Amino acid sequence: MSKVHLYSATACPYAHRTRLVLLEKQIPFELTEIDLQNKPAWFSQISRYGKVPALQHGDAEIYESAIINEYLEEVFPEPPLLPSHPSQRAIARIWIDYANTHFTSAFGKLLRGKDTEEQEQGRQALTEALLSIESEVFGKRSGDGTYWLGDQLTLVDLAFYPWFERLPALQSLRQFTIPQDTPQLQHWWKTLEARPAIQSIANSVDFYIERYAKFVSSSVAIGSTSR
Repeated sequence: MSKVHLYSATACPYAHRTRLVLLEKQIPFELTEIDLQNKPAWFSQISRYGKVPALQHGDAEIYESAIINEYLEEVFPEPPLLPSHPSQRAIARIWIDYANTHFTSAFGKLLRGKDTEEQEQGRQALTEALLSIESEVFGKRSGDGTYWLGDQLTLVDLAFYPWFERLPALQSLRQFTIPQDTPQLQHWWKTLEARPAIQSIANSVDFYIERYAKFVSSSVAIGSTSR
């Protein structure tokens, strides 16, 4: 079978998702790290958007993490990371879309907000998202399934997890803490943290603080010059 080649960047949560899918499925792959601040000219031929992750597999060149991850699910179906029933697969895709739109947007607004007002909007949106997940995902479940959709790990878990690995950095940089009224969500988080695939590429909180501190300093500078 053709080799899989992933183009990634360690700090990128979207690339993080795809690395986890590859590891959970135990798919051998070659890894090339891309410096997103100094991207090589040839990379635009791999990723038309100029973003990571990007994947080469034989003649296929694919980008956008959600698309890559579904491609890997179709080409390497074992172990399955989507439910077998069409309605449950649709629910999985809805949650992945929620991660891509609402959740990551709130995280980004809090981290990158140019002033206190925008940061507070992000803080409120992220808090509401976490409380909503606790209620809508785990609070309505009749069984004891640990993962997002029940007993089995899916692409939904791997779509959200990278932002949870980065959440502690927000505690240091933006004084954000996960709401106390999310015990089941926090249990989900700890369960994922313990998985060997996740541990194998986990980064420390300091790693993210160092890389995200520039957003804090830039927002402070913008705020001071706008007074």
